[in-house]
Amino acid sequence: MTIHFDCTQCGKCCQNLRLTLSVDEAIGWAGRGHTVQLLTEALPWVSEPDTADARVLYDRDRSFPAMSGSVAFRIAAVPVAHHIGPCPNLQPDMRCSNYEQRPRICRIYPLESRPFIGLDPASRLCPPEAWAPAFPVLERNGKIADTETANIVAEHRRTAVDDVPVLTMACHALGVSTAAFANEGFAVHTFDPQKLAEALRAVRDANPNQNAPAPQPWTVATNRRSTLTMLAGAGCEAALVQRGADYLGSFPDEP
Repeated sequence: MTIHFDCTQCGKCCQNLRLTLSVDEAIGWAGRGHTVQLLTEALPWVSEPDTADARVLYDRDRSFPAMSGSVAFRIAAVPVAHHIGPCPNLQPDMRCSNYEQRPRICRIYPLESRPFIGLDPASRLCPPEAWAPAFPVLERNGKIADTETANIVAEHRRTAVDDVPVLTMACHALGVSTAAFANEGFAVHTFDPQKLAEALRAVRDANPNQNAPAPQPWTVATNRRSTLTMLAGAGCEAALVQRGADYLGSFPDEP
């Protein structure tokens, strides 16, 4: 299948979003006073995966080991730029005032930033006219047509793995120890932008590969009582929460 695309500068992709950032991008974004959150997810990890399963290996590589009670997990921590309404860099004419320094996630949109997931135009915010057949080819048979763009996507995915040691230390330094149960949502941790920028910069510059902190106990959060019962029965430290500013749930709350 061939997917054609060209940006119409509608500005919809610059509204009410959480943009996945690298550590360096998060330091720059928060350092300018903009909100950066840490989203955390706990992946059950009772044994090491089959090395032939590329998806599971990617989950391992983008996360760090942790314990919740007596159960082993891996924690995926993702910095995201969060803004309600228009992006602080969006100008009235729908142009970006930070265009040359914009994050990679902005550079590759509407392509899928996650591996193993195909691009679905219907899931994007771009208007129908952005996908007109007369426009340049974006993807052909699941492969990105433009080499430079493909390289940016690869770098974005590679950085998500390379940043794991820094994010491990950052969670410890910032007191982050709660994560949502995998595939049910994300726990949301919001900090003063300057505090977060300073913490990320400090752990990044402290050679995290050689100075990893001692593992800390984690709490696994869920908004589903059935999941809470299952987690507690397995020996996890678990908490029942509700969807809101601190928890992005994929399912309705179960009281």
